[in-house]
Amino acid sequence: MATWTMPATEALRADGLRLEDLNTSGTPGFAGDKKAGQRLLTERAAVLSDLQERLYANGRSGDHRSVLLVLQGMDTAGKGGIVRHVIGSVDPQGVDHAAFGVPTPEERQHHYLWRIRNALPRAGQLGVFDRSHYEDVLVVRVHDLVPRSEWEPRYDEINAFEQEVVEQGTTLVKVAMFVSLDEQKRRLRERLVRPDKYWKFNPSDIDERAYWPAYQEAYQAMLDRTSTEYAPWYVLPTDKKWYSRLAVTELLIEALRQLKLEWPPAAFDVAEQQRRLDADGA
Repeated sequence: MATWTMPATEALRADGLRLEDLNTSGTPGFAGDKKAGQRLLTERAAVLSDLQERLYANGRSGDHRSVLLVLQGMDTAGKGGIVRHVIGSVDPQGVDHAAFGVPTPEERQHHYLWRIRNALPRAGQLGVFDRSHYEDVLVVRVHDLVPRSEWEPRYDEINAFEQEVVEQGTTLVKVAMFVSLDEQKRRLRERLVRPDKYWKFNPSDIDERAYWPAYQEAYQAMLDRTSTEYAPWYVLPTDKKWYSRLAVTELLIEALRQLKLEWPPAAFDVAEQQRRLDADGA
């Protein structure tokens, strides 16, 4: 039976990884093919759903903890697929989702972390960031939107910010998603030949391909400087969509299990309420 040969948290940990050595079509830590991976994903999605419901139930009962999944990657890396196929398997009531595109005029009037703070998950919630505060050391750096003297200190600012978030009770699961140039071209072409995918296509996605080396350099710096013990990066090869979805499911299961969640006890006398219900003549 196909299974993980090591925990996803170990197989995908960014520590010391050089992006030029990453096999984007690989399946680190998983011994199995697509069919086996999809079968296992169905099983593990049920486990994730149960754990997420426990998180939500505890949040409703006064537990302040939460989990935040940060998805960062180039266009077509599969961030939307993770949201749809992994997060889509849990109770939407317990999900806080935020997508960060080009800052709005209001957001530009504030510090770059302002909009991030406003979107942090509430107690008991599974938060999801589709792109994140890391845009401000990636896109901003690659396109020279601000001088180096402005974006360079942001690595330390982000580390301090994330430490604060963790200390306040949020577990961070940061996933850097990497697709190959060839696979990205294939996915972009699919968007151009299928009318049901036109809405996903943005002409600027082709323009961004010219900046690929600069993005690789920026992503490497991001991994090197912001992967910490309290908020490590996990590097995810995404040429195989089934694998990336399975891997993120495993990362979330591990994060939730670390919280040791039990079902919250009743805040009322169960026996009394059973008697009341039995006596109800309706």
